[in-house]
Amino acid sequence: MQGTDATVQNKILALVESILAQNAMPGGVKPDTRLADAGLTSMEMVNLMLGVEALFDMTLPQSDITPENFMSVETIERLVLSRLQKQAA
Repeated sequence: MQGTDATVQNKILALVESILAQNAMPGGVKPDTRLADAGLTSMEMVNLMLGVEALFDMTLPQSDITPENFMSVETIERLVLSRLQKQAA
């Protein structure tokens, strides 16, 4: 599962970096960087949420779409891994 975790994290990091790049924002986001501190606006957070759903072929329930779950790449990774485990069960 360790390899899967790294792959999920890398995909999320790439998605965040691409959203920042679209708005000429500096990248360099680390897994624990607060996304709001990195410059993501509320609209970009919505794009990030939609991107996560598309990237991992899932629909996030409304109850999972919280500021806490989208605070950093690490929190999104935990959410995605949790949803993937529930889908596999």
